[in-house]
Amino acid sequence: MTDTWIFPDWPAPPRVHAAVTTRLGPGLSAAPFERFNLGLRSGDSADAVSANRSALQQVLALPASPRWLRQVHGINVAELGPLPSADEPQADAAVSRIPGTVLSILTADCLPVLFCADDGNEIAATHAGWRGLASGVLEATVQQLQTPPARLLAWLGPCIGAASYEVGGEVHAAFVAHDAIAAACFVSTRPGHWLCDLAGLARQRLAAAGVTRIHGGGFDTHADPRFYSYRRDGARSGRFASLIWLA
Repeated sequence: MTDTWIFPDWPAPPRVHAAVTTRLGPGLSAAPFERFNLGLRSGDSADAVSANRSALQQVLALPASPRWLRQVHGINVAELGPLPSADEPQADAAVSRIPGTVLSILTADCLPVLFCADDGNEIAATHAGWRGLASGVLEATVQQLQTPPARLLAWLGPCIGAASYEVGGEVHAAFVAHDAIAAACFVSTRPGHWLCDLAGLARQRLAAAGVTRIHGGGFDTHADPRFYSYRRDGARSGRFASLIWLA
């Protein structure tokens, strides 16, 4: 891990590569996005974002341009190859078995989850905000992969931490109604409000889906100034990227 880049510490096969950007990268975004915003739909200059994305590919020596998604807090999973496309698939997860395909997830408090098979034959990347997480986006990703869940590795990237994430009854009910064990990831703060452990909920959902080799976590995008945070910065927050690819 460095101040500028985060490289997941997980026992992935050698051909699996992954990285997470921060706002400290070599970017051109001006305030309030300063400086390495990678999100086109956050109000930043399209030229600046395009330059940042080009710099991302060059600095990390990516084998191809990242495949970006049009994320909508749903559960659709796209199967992607390396060929560039003007159209971004409307999906909140992507899988690939083709070397050189760079999967990418943009976040600014939501949870990015990276997956790989223990034999290095396939990868996935998932955007798990609370709505997608409650609706089953992690389970949908696991189902789309050909590898049995017990042979998958998952890495939880930077998201808002429990100490910073107060939610209301809608969020609490969405998880507890699905599985009462989810109540352990909520701490009451005042009537109708709880602190929510988003990463903890993801660990529960992954384990229930048969994925038990789970790594990462321990971040708080709201408290850590290296990251963009929608809750901290508001509607003009930028986005950072979580990337995974096969050599």
